[in-house]
Amino acid sequence: MFARRLGPDPHLNGQRTVALAGCPDLLELDDGNFAVIGIDITEQARGKFPPTVGCGPDERVVWIPRKTLVLAKSDIPDQV
Repeated sequence: MFARRLGPDPHLNGQRTVALAGCPDLLELDDGNFAVIGIDITEQARGKFPPTVGCGPDERVVWIPRKTLVLAKSDIPDQV
C-alpha cells in the first residue's frame, strides 16, 4: 500500500513533534497516488473555502506544517 515516505522522517535526529505521538507525514502509495497524515481541521474549515472548493462527506481537510511539505518537495514527482 505505501511505497515510500516523501521528505525526511519527522523524528530524524531525535526531533519531537508537537503532539509527541505520531507525526505529520506525506506518503506515496504503490499506485502512484499520495496520502497525508496530519491534523483533521475539517470542521474549522467548513464554510471558509474559496469559491469552487468543497469537501465531500467522505473527505477531510488535513493540516500539515509548512516545513513538512517544503522538505518533501524534492521527493514529489514533476510529471502527472
